[in-house]
Amino acid sequence: MSCSHCRWRLGLQTYTFNRFTAFESLDKCRQLGIEAIEFYPGQALSPEHPDVKTGPELIPELRDLVKAKLAENGQTLVNCFGGPFGKDETADRRTFEFAKDMGIETLVCEIEPDGFDQVDRLVAEYDVTVAIHNHPKPSRYWSPDVVLDAIAGHDPRIGVCPDTGHYKRSGLDPVEAIRKLEGHIKTVHLKDITPPEEDAHDTIWGQGTCDARGILTELHRQGFRGVISVEYEYNWDDSVPDIARCAAFFQEVTDELYGQA
Repeated sequence: MSCSHCRWRLGLQTYTFNRFTAFESLDKCRQLGIEAIEFYPGQALSPEHPDVKTGPELIPELRDLVKAKLAENGQTLVNCFGGPFGKDETADRRTFEFAKDMGIETLVCEIEPDGFDQVDRLVAEYDVTVAIHNHPKPSRYWSPDVVLDAIAGHDPRIGVCPDTGHYKRSGLDPVEAIRKLEGHIKTVHLKDITPPEEDAHDTIWGQGTCDARGILTELHRQGFRGVISVEYEYNWDDSVPDIARCAAFFQEVTDELYGQA
């Protein structure tokens, strides 16, 4: 599903379906009308290959199998979670090579504080975008201010993948966090969560405390033109109906912001 007149794409991080294989995840995305896919390394590949994991270690024959499955489903592997980068250049290079071979646009990651120069070199060599992802406080990149300081002076292809639910879990206003990151957002993990006092968990977009409508409105103001992905970490075994409602909310808000196509 995409917003053709505004060039937003609705994607999904397959960690959403981590109880299932990658190929089963792709079929669930096809059912939902989601074409932009983000893999995470380590997910079982398929029911026929349960002991094979997705990621840079895939041999060429199995990479071709993934490409064929994506083509069959009308999907694109736009992102992949990787890293942490900056520890092992050989391992990092393997991940960048995988991204280039698979047509991946953005590697979502963390970067070691002393690893940015190495990542600069790999980004330039492979022309693959890198987006630093935040986890809740006290993780290294929990705050927009921290990540902005970290990427300052580095290759502009190194940016940010804000996770709005984790910002809220860290006591931050997700809309304000997105506003601070203007010009550096490469892709987004959009989440909405229940009130913290109720042991916060993911909920349908527009029904939680993150102000999902406000987030999309701010991204529109910024002229963001990337992938906005579902990473739904609740109702693990039967989340498709919830995600369908997130997708409907996404379409409703984008239609409001840009007008009917």
